Amino acid sequence: MRKMQSGEETGAPAIPHLVIEAEHGLSALDPRDLWRYRELFYFLTWRDVKIRYKQTALGAGWAILQPLFNMLLFTAIFGRMANMPSDGIPYPLFAFAGLLPWTFFSNTIGTAGNSLVANANLITKVYFPRIIIPGAAVLAGLVDFAVAFLVMAALLIGYGAPPTVGMLLVPVLALLTSLLAMGVGMLLASLNVQYRDIRYVIPFLVTFWMFATPIIYPASMMTGIYRRLLQLNPMTGFIEAWRVALLGGVNGARFDWGSLGVSAGMTGIVLLVAFRHFRQTEKAFADIV
Repeated sequence: MRKMQSGEETGAPAIPHLVIEAEHGLSALDPRDLWRYRELFYFLTWRDVKIRYKQTALGAGWAILQPLFNMLLFTAIFGRMANMPSDGIPYPLFAFAGLLPWTFFSNTIGTAGNSLVANANLITKVYFPRIIIPGAAVLAGLVDFAVAFLVMAALLIGYGAPPTVGMLLVPVLALLTSLLAMGVGMLLASLNVQYRDIRYVIPFLVTFWMFATPIIYPASMMTGIYRRLLQLNPMTGFIEAWRVALLGGVNGARFDWGSLGVSAGMTGIVLLVAFRHFRQTEKAFADIV
């Protein structure tokens, strides 16, 4: 049975209806949409940066203090008391080289995971590609990462660590780590809209994930099946690669391209799964957020 257009029963002119629907599949990720809303993207990013340090005495200094304090704590407990091996690298350097990307990753997935709920008023009032919201959280996290990287540079100079060709891969590793954070954050954000328990799960997830990642211990400690299980964690290959890129001149370590390839492949899978779920649930965000 054909549906009557508005006005057909009374003979009045039909009123046209415009229905806006999201596209499906990968075609929904249209770079032109992101470019069209680039000003909103920049605004949300800058707003996230300002809110993070609003009314704080140290401001962006917290981006430095968080990994620095953790490095000192881990050095005292694991480096001194537990005599944790560090692949021939001074433990403070070893710990900070792992904490630098990890702090960025963990803080970003926490912020991105709560980003849609935190921007409920914006979502319900105006249309824009919702993916911009977790994307802005990732970009804001990169600002903190850049500030904390200055400490890494100071440590490298202080310990006399020679620069290596591997440092040229730092931008690539930053991109890969950002993409993984984007995928996990986007998935958590869409799940958080549906199930508000997710915001309580995120801190436990971050804590468990940290100890399942070779940050306070070297991946070389694990052998056999434990080594293979460790490589299922996409952050494992990235953390190892970060250490080689930054500290390869200290112990002569080389990149494990196999492990890095596994992490990059898993990052791609996480992104595809997260984007698919995000697009499937996006049309209901304004109704249930």
